[in-house]
Amino acid sequence: MDQRNTACVIGGSGFLGSHVADQLSDAGYDVVIFDRSPSPWLRSEQRMVIGDLLDLDAITAVTAGAQCVYNFAALADLNAARTRPLQTVQVNVLGAVNVMEACRINGVKRMVYASTVYVYSRDGGFYRCSKQAAEHYVEEYQRAYGLDYTILRYGSLYGPRADESNGLLRIVSRALESGVLKYEGSPDALREYIHVEDAARASVAALGDEFRNESVVLTGQEPMRVRDLLEMLAEILGFDGVQFVSGEQPGHYVRTPYAYQPKLGRKYVPPMHVDLGQGLLQLINDIQSRRAARDNK
Repeated sequence: MDQRNTACVIGGSGFLGSHVADQLSDAGYDVVIFDRSPSPWLRSEQRMVIGDLLDLDAITAVTAGAQCVYNFAALADLNAARTRPLQTVQVNVLGAVNVMEACRINGVKRMVYASTVYVYSRDGGFYRCSKQAAEHYVEEYQRAYGLDYTILRYGSLYGPRADESNGLLRIVSRALESGVLKYEGSPDALREYIHVEDAARASVAALGDEFRNESVVLTGQEPMRVRDLLEMLAEILGFDGVQFVSGEQPGHYVRTPYAYQPKLGRKYVPPMHVDLGQGLLQLINDIQSRRAARDNK
């Protein structure tokens, strides 16, 4: 492979990672995907390597010759992280440092770290703690070893290829199964939903020199109340309204994920983006297609 055009995507079999891998291929990069399981969306021009994030030798081998390395591998479910603090540290901190160390060894020109808008929030629990710690390591690796980086702080992602850890997919899947659109939590909660394809395109644009050693916020165009989103979804599905169930979602923010931030992140808004209504239709079709495929097995 041409070293100048090689990108390695750690965690490239997952929801966001697979879309970023596709965008990198479309941009002319030779893409290597590293994950613990094969990607269902692997393209013919992409190379798949199976391995463990905690295996430094494997990470060092797969990143050799890469110009840029993306790290999407993480325990990213806030609810799961609340009950698995040790695993969260192992994957989200030690695993992330393994990627940084491999990049340092191989002289990688840019390491792109997938973080979250929760990183300087009071919410997010152990997930937030782990991402905050990893960001500090990213910055210290640059100071100590000159490893240039871009930190991408993602907001509420949705779209095709999501799994059950994705909040909007869970809502839509349960609605399609039960015929009832139900939400547990505050209907006045605000979210800035961003379609995964928009986030993926922005993630590749972030390789530009203006984003070197910067933290970039990638969220939707503007905040939207959960109530408004679900009422839109109910209308699309032809349901008679939304059932709001009182209850708390521990670790999840209501109005804003932000508290005091020692280091601000610049928000990047893609010049073109997927309309939310069209994105919801795509998500519904994706869920129904996967259900049909399982039923036909």
